[in-house]
Amino acid sequence: MGIIEKIKTEMYSAMKSGNKDMAGTLRTLLAKLKDKQINQGKDLTEQEGLAVIKTLVKQRKESVEMYEKANRPELAEKEKIEMKFLENYLPQMMSAEEIRAVVTGAIDETGATGLGDIGQVMPIIMQRGGGAIDGKMANVILRELLG
Repeated sequence: MGIIEKIKTEMYSAMKSGNKDMAGTLRTLLAKLKDKQINQGKDLTEQEGLAVIKTLVKQRKESVEMYEKANRPELAEKEKIEMKFLENYLPQMMSAEEIRAVVTGAIDETGATGLGDIGQVMPIIMQRGGGAIDGKMANVILRELLG
């Protein structure tokens, strides 16, 4: 079963059970996935589907920060709930220690010595991490180790 079919099934279940928040979030996700599929003119791969979900999660995180700065906790809470629903479709993310190990390995492999080498090292880190690495955290660790 593809990612779109799985999300459709879960959306219908949420609608039947009366979980409006989850149904709405999944409906938005489904629309984004179908939009991407139409733009590409072919079925989405698992990785492409995960990329769409990651983008939506990132948008929710940014919205939470903005709403909290604007002192709108009710809107921030709504975004947090949607983010939790979306994160269920992402693979388990690496811990900080695991990311540090990947970053250290990439630094050793490339021979990076300073902040100017970040552009050379980050693609390797992201490739090795697959879909389970937080790029922002990896970048922070990389800067710390090279700085």
